[in-house]
Amino acid sequence: MIVTFTANPSLDRTVELPSALRRGEVQRATAVRREPGGKGVNVSRALAASGLAAIAVLPGDDDDPVVTGLRGEGINYLNLPVGQALRSNIALTEPDGTTTKVNEPGPTLSPQQQDQLLAALLEHARGAAWLVLAGSLPPGVPDDFYARVTGEIRERLGAQAPRIAVDSSGAPLRAAVAGEAGPDLLKPNAEELAELTGIGDGDGLEADPVLAAKAAHTLVSRGVGAVLATLGSKGAILATAAGSWHATHAPITARSTVGAGDSALAGYLLAHTAGSAPSDCLRQAVAHGAAAASLPGSTVPTVDQTSPNAVTVAAL
Repeated sequence: MIVTFTANPSLDRTVELPSALRRGEVQRATAVRREPGGKGVNVSRALAASGLAAIAVLPGDDDDPVVTGLRGEGINYLNLPVGQALRSNIALTEPDGTTTKVNEPGPTLSPQQQDQLLAALLEHARGAAWLVLAGSLPPGVPDDFYARVTGEIRERLGAQAPRIAVDSSGAPLRAAVAGEAGPDLLKPNAEELAELTGIGDGDGLEADPVLAAKAAHTLVSRGVGAVLATLGSKGAILATAAGSWHATHAPITARSTVGAGDSALAGYLLAHTAGSAPSDCLRQAVAHGAAAASLPGSTVPTVDQTSPNAVTVAAL
């Protein structure tokens, strides 16, 4: 069982444009998709699509479109009613795969609601293989919330605590690695990795996987178990105490990059829970990410839609 936690879920609306986005002009969409979203929700959707048991924990009322969307897709979930509508995010996708996103802030969660969510995680994470803490934090939630969850899960569950993966950005990401014991897996993109380590910038790390691995190893030396850094069209790197690897996928035709990183994380978890070697976990992560980018909206691929044989992995 894998438990995902999305503190700030969303109803993702993806608008497909027939041509490049033209600011200030009227354009007609060719298609519109609406799907329950947020990083943890997307990971749960991708895991469920490939037959791995997962449960998505999230705030949201029973009749909220995000929750009803999960119900309609048959996704296993636990929702905490908060008496407020969850946010809607809009993604505009162009024919070449370029994606422009507009994300709402989300509802404010009170300290009591935060405690209730933590209690739900403690209950469902006991004995799970992984707990995924993913996405931005909504208004009212302190930046160190993921760090707090990590500490309390490990302290109170002990040997029954799951491995913990964190996929966030900005202050919550910095706080997650600031303590003595970091997460077992961190999944930044190139820009987030550069911001977190002070090494290079997003474009530079995407272009130089060796430098990206060097940056990732600084986090491993600070207590993070492993770093899976996605590098856009340049693939991804995986850094652990035992070594580092770079993986690239054969060229694809991108339709939407929304949720591609979330699918990459799901691919890694699928392979890890199957007992795969680190390099093969990276291989499946890149295969999943590429498959997601080739699908419309925030559609998640099944494992059968991925092509791990099209991924080249090299030790660094």
